[in-house]
Amino acid sequence: MAQQPNLNKMMKQLQEAQNAMAVEQEKLKTEIVEASAGGGMVTVKVTGDQQVTEVLIDPQAVDPEDVEMLQDMILAATNEAIRSSQALAEQRLGGIAGGLGLPGM
Repeated sequence: MAQQPNLNKMMKQLQEAQNAMAVEQEKLKTEIVEASAGGGMVTVKVTGDQQVTEVLIDPQAVDPEDVEMLQDMILAATNEAIRSSQALAEQRLGGIAGGLGLPGM
């Protein structure tokens, strides 16, 4: 006969996971990832909770004759920084949910 799950134990595990997630989410707000494009001409910094905090542009990247290239570099660096931030968040938060052993997590 299969043993019934212990609901009190499951609730405790869920509460612990929720607390751990909240702690990690707060930590992510202070962690910074960065990405650059154009050989370092444009650098974008993003927090672990996907907030762009800084865009650095090398003055040599500013060519009034080719604004489109600068725009492309900013876009590329921003998108890569956001991808890195999402990967960091998944790494930190995914392990917490996965550790519960619940279906679908």
